[in-house]
Formats: sequence, structure tokens, C-alpha cells
Amino acid sequence: MKRLLGDIRRADEDFHMIARGDRVAVGVSGGKDSLVLLRALAVYSRFAVKPFEVVAITLKTGDPFDVAPIRALCEELNVPYVVEECDLIHQLFDVRREENPCALCARLRRGALLRMAAEQGCSKLALGHHREDAEETLLMSVLYEARLHTFHPVTHMEDSGVTVIRPMVYAPEREIIHLAKKYAVPVIKNPCPADGHTTRQEMKDMLEELSRRYPRAKEYLLTALRDDSRYGLWNKTEP
Repeated sequence: MKRLLGDIRRADEDFHMIARGDRVAVGVSGGKDSLVLLRALAVYSRFAVKPFEVVAITLKTGDPFDVAPIRALCEELNVPYVVEECDLIHQLFDVRREENPCALCARLRRGALLRMAAEQGCSKLALGHHREDAEETLLMSVLYEARLHTFHPVTHMEDSGVTVIRPMVYAPEREIIHLAKKYAVPVIKNPCPADGHTTRQEMKDMLEELSRRYPRAKEYLLTALRDDSRYGLWNKTEP
């Protein structure tokens, strides 16, 4: 956990993610990334130079999973927990029969989470994206859209007034996997029918192949994002 907290602190300092007195909503899907982020931010909030509060929020998209283990974790961490249900999966797969639902699903889920965060009086919404997520998004944008693009560690959403932050952008996925096992976080299998059969999964496989051929590929990609100035992918913001 110490290494992950160091990565979070570095990202917080580099991109001015969290301000004193912020109320930060953590979007908890039930996957390993969001659950490890929840635990890490709960710990980080206790010793951060700028004190802040943490709230956990879950959007159930019509998928039948039990949130009781997540609620128990939140009680252990002394973090408030809010759950909302909708029928997003039914609408995408049964009603609209979307062939490529991922982008639309992500937008709708993010919009709902932003609204939930605002309703809880939160100025920030923390998502569990890690280093490899940023690198896979970069590869996907280059190969499928012919542009240099990936998500930014900090994005202010004008419509909601909430800022999306990604505190684990410096953290390697292997560390998150290790911590998920170490702390036995209550991971829930992704109920999405498209899970494992997406373009992102192709990029994940490609990144792993690159890493086998070039052992420092992931490290160098992250360095390129952090040090970029020409294209403005991850330009560091001023406070």
C-alpha cells in the first residue's frame, strides 16, 4: 500500500487533484481497481497535507450483484456509501441492441456518477484508472482514430461542476492486483455481456505483447505522457 500511496501523492501534487476540504466521491463499480482506490484514498485522506473527505458511490446498471460486501468495506473504512440503480445494460443490449456499446455506456455511466457526486455535495469524482488504462487509451486513439489522445488525470466537467480525477494514473496494474489480493477486497465479476470482447481488450493484449518484447515499454510510455509538452496530453496544471 505504501507504494500505491506514493503514486497517488505524486499524481495529486503534479496535477493538483485534491484541495483542502474537498469532498471526493469514489466511483465504485465492484472491480479491483475501484475497490483498491477506495481503500487507498480512505487511508490517504487521513494523512494528506490537505485534509479531505471520501464518499463511495455505486451505480448498479441492471446487473444483479450484491453490494453488501462493498457496504461492509465502507463501514470498515468509515466511508459513507450511496447506491443507485438503473437499467442501462437492458437498454443498451436488449432495447437498442448496440453492436459497439462501450463508448456510449461509458458516457452514460460517467454522467450518472457525476450527478450522484454532485448530489452528495462532492466537488471531485475519483475514478480507478491506472497506468495501463492511460497507455491502452493512447494506443487505441492512435490506431483507431489517427490522433494522439488519452484521458487527462484531471478533467473539470462544466455541466455538473464536478471535476473528474484519476489518482492512480501513475500506478502499475500489477501493484493494484497485488493489493486486491493482499486486502481481499470484495471484487465482483464484471456482468457486462461485452466484457473481454472489446477493442480495449485488444489494446490490453497488444500492450502486454509490447512489454514482452520491450520490457520497459510501459515505463517509457508513462514517461512520454508525463513529460509531454508538444501535444499537451498530460500538461501539468497550475494550482
